[in-house]
Amino acid sequence: MAQAKMQHPVSWVIFAGMAALLLFQGVPVRSGDATFPKAMDNVTVRQGESATLRCSVDNRVTRVAWLNRSSILYAGNDKWCLDPRVVLLANTKTQYSIQIHDVDVYDEGPYTCSVQTDNHPKTSRVHLIVQVSPKITEISSDISINEGGNVSLTCIATGRPDPTITWRHISPKAVGFISEDEYLEITGITREQSGEYECSASNDVAAPVVQRVKVTVNYPPYISDAKSTGVPVGQKGILMCEASAVPSADFQWYKDDKRLAEGQKGLKVENKAFFSRLTFFNVSEQDYGNYTCVASNQLGNTNASMILYEETTTALTPWKGPGAVHDGNSGAWRRSSCAWLLALPLAQLARQF
Repeated sequence: MAQAKMQHPVSWVIFAGMAALLLFQGVPVRSGDATFPKAMDNVTVRQGESATLRCSVDNRVTRVAWLNRSSILYAGNDKWCLDPRVVLLANTKTQYSIQIHDVDVYDEGPYTCSVQTDNHPKTSRVHLIVQVSPKITEISSDISINEGGNVSLTCIATGRPDPTITWRHISPKAVGFISEDEYLEITGITREQSGEYECSASNDVAAPVVQRVKVTVNYPPYISDAKSTGVPVGQKGILMCEASAVPSADFQWYKDDKRLAEGQKGLKVENKAFFSRLTFFNVSEQDYGNYTCVASNQLGNTNASMILYEETTTALTPWKGPGAVHDGNSGAWRRSSCAWLLALPLAQLARQF
């Protein structure tokens, strides 16, 4: 803290000089001294808060001063430092206190209250401790890596006291912390280990600070679902092919060895990130057969075969026998059909006689 250049009474100058000399020499307070019934406790504040330094005195004290290291802050009611953050809080018969506003880390250290009784200066020291909220100053960037590779993530944080750093995998299957260190090492990473990794820095001064790193694990396509389908002639048919891959797979369809092109008459190929759909709007005899779905990305490819086959209906088809009238009127057809069926057993009975 800067020292003010101002005029002070000679007696104060002498006292302040003696106080500074005692501070420099580290003269301790005598145990049981009535002026200082007990040593002052350390003062702990958070960065940006105000710190109050109190010194207990009595009517025997004739002069008092506050010093920071070898610099005089206040002597009696006179301010000796230029720092506007330092103010006199109390100068009474029982207490001599100063306050430091907007405390920063460079304010941390020893402060000394010096008093004079019977022409003998004595001192009492208090240590100001400044706590600082955790802050992440360096963290790894998002990373993309092929499955089986090794990953190293870094998270550096500052604070007072030093923050504790932990890593965890943001995943429904993850349990607890996976690292309690600045560095997270993953050997032979798998696709299940992809996702976001969260670094947390905490020191109980304030709420923990967190930042995340996204880890993308690339792997070749894997077809998870491809089923054969039965469709009657003239109906709409669909073949589906589902595949997982990072990056997303590109899909192609083949019938036998012939590739099917988008926009081909009667067909529609619809490709999405994780599946491809082949639609037949009006299935014909020529559409039946073996189809192959090929899924590929820059890491590899795979394929699966499926069959579009004819599915026969199980509904009964009316038999157009004698007396049947198939004119689209289902009621008339049923009446004539029933009359013919009743006449048949009567004719067989007549031949027996």
